Amino acid sequence: MTFAPKTFLVGEVVSAATLNTEIRDQFNSMFDPWTTYTPAWTSSGTNPSLGSGTLTGRYMKIGRTVHLGILLVAAANTTWGSGAYSFAAPALSATTGVAWVGGARLSGTATWIGQCNLSANTTLINVAFPASATDTRASNMQASSPETHAATTSLRLTLTYQSAT
Repeated sequence: MTFAPKTFLVGEVVSAATLNTEIRDQFNSMFDPWTTYTPAWTSSGTNPSLGSGTLTGRYMKIGRTVHLGILLVAAANTTWGSGAYSFAAPALSATTGVAWVGGARLSGTATWIGQCNLSANTTLINVAFPASATDTRASNMQASSPETHAATTSLRLTLTYQSAT
């Protein structure tokens, strides 16, 4: 990951090692593999339980910009809880007063295209889809919204946001 660059002083003799650290290594870090993490999956009501399903997250942080992806794949013993779902981002969002919006795709009985949102000064990503096939207003994802979820339901989220640090 990138780090704060060195402040050079007037008249300073710059060595090859310093140039390698400050330029080459910073540049190369932008091509590193993304970092994996396990995002927490919570709810405004009863928390869901993953069972033997999988929940993985990956992110790349360059400066204060965070690019992330989350994949949830349910299993037969996944329990969906109640209330609106949230997923944890890997870093606290900046306090800019901006809500960061990304894409969401839910594949179950049908495929649903929605949005994920990360408000300022939080790590909780909310997910919204059309409320139903006939009601296209956005509704937070829940155990039975936009459909009743079952084994092999999958959810994919992508988001870019500014971190607090």
